[in-house]
Amino acid sequence: MAEPDTEAAPAPAPRSDRSPWNWLLLVPIVVPLLTPLYNHVPPRLWGFPAFYWLQFSFILLGVVTTTIVYRMTKRK
Repeated sequence: MAEPDTEAAPAPAPRSDRSPWNWLLLVPIVVPLLTPLYNHVPPRLWGFPAFYWLQFSFILLGVVTTTIVYRMTKRK
């Protein structure tokens, strides 16, 4: 009968989510709250009022910032 390994693999270090890059995630939360950005109609883009195309740009802002934070805090 084979003897089991007495040495177990070392446990991975506990993950610390205290990276300063995480502060960047506040940008897509705060920017849509700034109502003067989209409280008007005049700048139209392809016939859409500012409110609608700014909502799409807020989504893109969230995707970009989340991707940056993920890549900068990913373990090697």
